[in-house]
Amino acid sequence: MTSLTHLDLSNTGFYGKIPSQIGNLSNLVYLNLGGVANGTIPSHIGNLSNLVYLSLSSPDGDTLFVENVDWLSRLSKLKYLDLGAANLSKTFHWLHTLQALPSLTSLSLSACTLPLPHDSQPSALNFSSLLSLRMSNVRFPFVPKWIFGITKLVSLDLRGNGIQGPIPDSIQNLTLLQTLDLSSNSFSSSIPDSLYSLHQLKFVSLYQNNLNGSISNALGNLTSLIELDLSFNFQLEGTIPTSLERLTSLVRLDLSNNHLSSNLPDQIGNFEKVVKLDFSFNSIDGTLPILFGKLSSLKYLDLSNNHFIGNPFESLKSLCKLSYLDITNNHFQGVVKEDDLANLTSLKKIYTSGNNFTLKVGPDWYPRFQLTSLDMRSWKLGPKFPSWIQSQKNLQYLDMSNTWISDSIPTWFWEALPHASYVNLSHNHIHGKLMTTLRNPLSIKVVDLSKNYLCGKLPYLSNDVNWLDISSNSFSETMDDFLCQKQDKLMLLRFLNLASNKLSGRIPDCWINWNNLVVVNLQNNHFIENLPPSIGYLSSLLSLNIRNNSLSGIFPTTLRKNNQLISLDLGENNLSGTIPSLIGESLLYLRILRLRSNSFSGHIPNEICNMTFLQDLDFAHNSLSGNIPSCFSHLNAMLEKNKSNDLFVYFDEFPQFTEEDTAISVFLWTKGRDTEYKSILGLVTNVDLSNNNLSGTIPREITDLDGLIYLNLSHNQLYGEIPSSIGNMRLLESIDISMNQISGEIPSTISNLSFLNRLDMSHNHLNGKIPTGTQIQSFGASDFAGNNLCGPPLPTNCDSNQKVPVTDNIGIEIDGHEVNWFFVSMAIGFVVGFWTVVAPLLIYGSWRYAYFSFLDEMFLWQRKFGSINTGGKEQEHEGKEA
Repeated sequence: MTSLTHLDLSNTGFYGKIPSQIGNLSNLVYLNLGGVANGTIPSHIGNLSNLVYLSLSSPDGDTLFVENVDWLSRLSKLKYLDLGAANLSKTFHWLHTLQALPSLTSLSLSACTLPLPHDSQPSALNFSSLLSLRMSNVRFPFVPKWIFGITKLVSLDLRGNGIQGPIPDSIQNLTLLQTLDLSSNSFSSSIPDSLYSLHQLKFVSLYQNNLNGSISNALGNLTSLIELDLSFNFQLEGTIPTSLERLTSLVRLDLSNNHLSSNLPDQIGNFEKVVKLDFSFNSIDGTLPILFGKLSSLKYLDLSNNHFIGNPFESLKSLCKLSYLDITNNHFQGVVKEDDLANLTSLKKIYTSGNNFTLKVGPDWYPRFQLTSLDMRSWKLGPKFPSWIQSQKNLQYLDMSNTWISDSIPTWFWEALPHASYVNLSHNHIHGKLMTTLRNPLSIKVVDLSKNYLCGKLPYLSNDVNWLDISSNSFSETMDDFLCQKQDKLMLLRFLNLASNKLSGRIPDCWINWNNLVVVNLQNNHFIENLPPSIGYLSSLLSLNIRNNSLSGIFPTTLRKNNQLISLDLGENNLSGTIPSLIGESLLYLRILRLRSNSFSGHIPNEICNMTFLQDLDFAHNSLSGNIPSCFSHLNAMLEKNKSNDLFVYFDEFPQFTEEDTAISVFLWTKGRDTEYKSILGLVTNVDLSNNNLSGTIPREITDLDGLIYLNLSHNQLYGEIPSSIGNMRLLESIDISMNQISGEIPSTISNLSFLNRLDMSHNHLNGKIPTGTQIQSFGASDFAGNNLCGPPLPTNCDSNQKVPVTDNIGIEIDGHEVNWFFVSMAIGFVVGFWTVVAPLLIYGSWRYAYFSFLDEMFLWQRKFGSINTGGKEQEHEGKEA
């Protein structure tokens, strides 16, 4: 094939070394082996002296090697050269060879491995004809000086190199530059004035750097700009310059993810050619300029996550080409009427949540657009279900959550969405029986109907449903029909939330067809008996929550098969028996283990300590006995160095879900109250063994958990002293050891706990002085009551060298002894009264005689009249007198 002039094998699926015989094709003008070649590039390619176009880019990094580039010097006609991803690390003279190619106009070295750059590289080279240079993802720390000597450059691509420091002022030498891409680097200066002097620039991308300062008014000098991307420079601040109005050729402008503020300039309406505007994730405020209506070519507009006010539809209603609109999370408000939407005929995707809009349209209104995505979360659409939705035949994404709908779902609704993959009607007042609105099994991939008033039986599902959340409704009866319906193939459901309904009966033993489930939440229902064996078939299960039901029996041993679990909550049930060792033998990935408020007895198995990922352990309110295992120090996830916020269930197939949507939710009893932890659950560490019959001492090893935040050992029978190393637990925010038999002094190291905001040591046998420290003295006296303690915050002062007696609230201490003035007053009164009567009788004999004579007369008188009054009982009286 020696006459062949054009050979293109790029991206064909061929893969291998370049044969040396390719050098025989001497008439080749065009050779493209991009993405197929590996091994060493043969020098025989230098025989192809007629080549104008040569692409030898590697399919994978470091699989194509260039031992030298001397053969390139023979390709005098070469105009285009692409060595992308090739390894040139041993070709130290590559620059001198390439610059000698007299016809070279385009050079691509993207992702190449080059010899390490150094400051002694030449500052100028004779690239006499080079117009385009691509050196993206080469990873060098600074811009090589020789680049700024190529004064004929029209296009320069240096993206993704991690270049640090300021953008060099030498860039002003490239006066013919039209395309500049410095994106995805680490430039940390402001935008230099030298860049604003490049009047030929048409395409500029400084995306994802560390640029700071403001955008100069000199930006208006770049009147040829067609595309400008300054996004993701989080320290770029100030106002958007008014000189922007001079950039009348702009087609795309992206200033998103910066720290820009103030209003949008009114002159923005001059962009008659602009197709895309993105100002999202800034701090821009004010109303939209009324001249926005002049952007007749605008197709894409993103104003999300700013501080805009007013009604944007007053400015946007004439944009007939607008197909994408995102105004999420602003302060927009107002009434949107039919006329405001009449001209938006090209709309395909609209995202408007996080604002305060009211839609006011007639019952017969049907919009003129056909949407694929509609997010109207938090609009006021109700109380009637919006009938115009049935006109949107192409909807794939629909969010009408929290929209004041107080109606039942119409029967046409599900059939009107044949292409929908996401439907969210949560946080409304939708009522009625869901089953009556479904003629066929529910088949939408993601359905969220949570927090409504739906009732009746659970809906039937098709195999297509991946995500179902119908929690916080009034669904009743059993799960039997829902779970046990005959299926031809395995169900694809991965997320199932039936929490907070009125479901009852046994949990059916029909889980074998649902083994794709990752999250199952059945909490706050009325399920009885034990878990069925088939739940062990859920091999992908990561989170199981059945708290606050009426489950009974022993700990479900079938869970040993669910060895991928990271969260298990069986709290607030009627489970009994012992906690089996299988927990620590099979469920080694558990991070949340909650068995609170059951009737478990026996010892805490030592195998718990094998669960090195465990960060929340709650066995409170059971009947556990024995000692606290000393091996708790093996719970590595409760160490400070191992803490992370990574406690989410990832669903890659649902890109619309945020971390808040996929975060595992658990109720933990901390700081004396039941609190739901969700997005920060990964940072929470908790041990709660309160309200059991545990005995023995507090193991010193538990103080090795320096990442523990909440510790509750109250209402047990623990004795001994508080470990002196408790001060090592520097992240502790809450300690409760009340209602035990703990003795000794409070260790002084407790003053090291600077994050402590809840402490209860009451009703133990502690003695001595309460240690001083900023945190300790901020607690109330009741937190130390029922002990033999003294010192602030108690009202009792004490000398730390003397024993402090138990006192009541009205005593005070003098010289180390308690004085109770009530009893002192009684003693003084008795002494004074006694001697007032007795002393005169001892001193005066006549008084003594008169006194005893009086007593004799009274005695005789009593005997005389007592016998008359008592009649026949005189003898009994005399006996009692005796």
